[in-house]
Amino acid sequence: MSSTTINVLIVDDSALMRNLIGRIVESEPGFTLVGKAMNGAFALKKLETLEVDIIILDLEMPEMNGIEFLKQRKERKIEVPVIILSSIARRGAEITMEALSLGASDFIKKPSGSVSEDIHVIGEQLVSLIKAYGGRRKVSTPSVVPAPAPIAPPVAPPVSPPVSLPPVATKPVTLPSGTLRPHSGLQICVIGISTGGPNALRQVFGALDADFPLPILVVQHMPAGFTAEFARSLDKNCPLEVKEAEEGDLVKKGRILIAPGDWHIEVEKKSLATLVHLNQNDQCNGHRPSAGVLYKSVAKQFGSSILAVIMTGMGRDGAAEIGEIYRAGGLTLAQDEASSVVFGMPRVAIEMGHVEKVVSLNDMAGTLNKLAKEYSRPS
Repeated sequence: MSSTTINVLIVDDSALMRNLIGRIVESEPGFTLVGKAMNGAFALKKLETLEVDIIILDLEMPEMNGIEFLKQRKERKIEVPVIILSSIARRGAEITMEALSLGASDFIKKPSGSVSEDIHVIGEQLVSLIKAYGGRRKVSTPSVVPAPAPIAPPVAPPVSPPVSLPPVATKPVTLPSGTLRPHSGLQICVIGISTGGPNALRQVFGALDADFPLPILVVQHMPAGFTAEFARSLDKNCPLEVKEAEEGDLVKKGRILIAPGDWHIEVEKKSLATLVHLNQNDQCNGHRPSAGVLYKSVAKQFGSSILAVIMTGMGRDGAAEIGEIYRAGGLTLAQDEASSVVFGMPRVAIEMGHVEKVVSLNDMAGTLNKLAKEYSRPS
C-alpha cells in the first residue's frame, strides 16, 4: 500500500451508507478505503490492525454508537481524526456538537440516499475534509513499514511526499512584519472561519477574558440547522454569552453572535445601539453566510474601529473583503499556517496584503484579550 495515500475507515450501521461513502472514497485519487465497520466496537478492533489516517463516523449505531466510540477513542489515546456523518434533525445537531466536544474534527450532513441530489455536493465536501484532516495526519505521522532487525544500525527510510492539501500553495507566503499600525477606539470584533472552525472557536472562546471589552460577530461556514446548537455548545464553555444571531439582535459587549446557517449577517450602527440584520441574498464567495458580507458591512459602519480576524478555512471567503477593514484603518489578524487545518482563507488574505499580524491558534485568545483591551481605549 502506498504511503502517500490517505487511508480511510468508514463506520456506519447502514450497508447502503457504507457503500455510498465507500464509492466516494474509492473514486478519489490518493484515497484508499482500508476498512468498513458496522459500529464502534468493530471499528476499535479494526484500528488494532489497520493503518488508518481518518475515520468517517456515523453517530446512531447499535451496540456502540458514535459518542461511545469517541469516548473510547479518547480513553485509548487514539489520535486518528474523525469526521462525523450527521443527520439534520435537531437531535442530530445536539449529538454532533457533543461529538465535536469529545474530539471529533468536523462533520458533514449525511446524504439521504443513493438517488439523492445531494450526493454530489456531500461528496465534494467529504473529499475536501478527508484531504484536510487525513492529509495533516499523513504529514505528521508518516507510515514506516516494520522490517526485520538489521545487523547494522538502520538507516531511516526517506519520507514519501505527502498528499496535497487544499488549496495548493503556488508560492511562499510573505508574512507581515508583525508591527502594528497605530490603533485606538476599537468597538467591535469580527471573525471569519471555515474548515477546522468548530474546535478552533471552542478553544479561543473558552480562553477569552470575562471582561472582554468588544462584542464579537462570527461567520462559521456551517449548514442550516446546526448553528443554534453550535452556539449553545460554545456558550457552555465561554465566559461570554454566545448565541445564534437573530434579526434585530443587539450587538453589545459580553455577547458573541454566530451567523445562522444559510443566512448572511450584517450590522446597522445607530446613535444608541448597533443591530444585526439577516438576509438570504445570493451567496458571496460561494458561501451563505459569508465572512465577506460581514467584513464589508462592518467596514462601512465602523471604519477603523474594528478588530477583524480571518482563521482556518479552505477557499478565499473574506480574504478580499477584510482588505476593506484594513484600508479603513482597522486592526486585522490571521491564523498561522501551522495551526490552521486548511491554510486557505488566511493565506489569501496575507498574500493580498490585508493582514497586520499572524497569530497561532494557541495564542489567539491571549492576543485578542490583549489587543481588545489595549486598543479599545481612546488615544
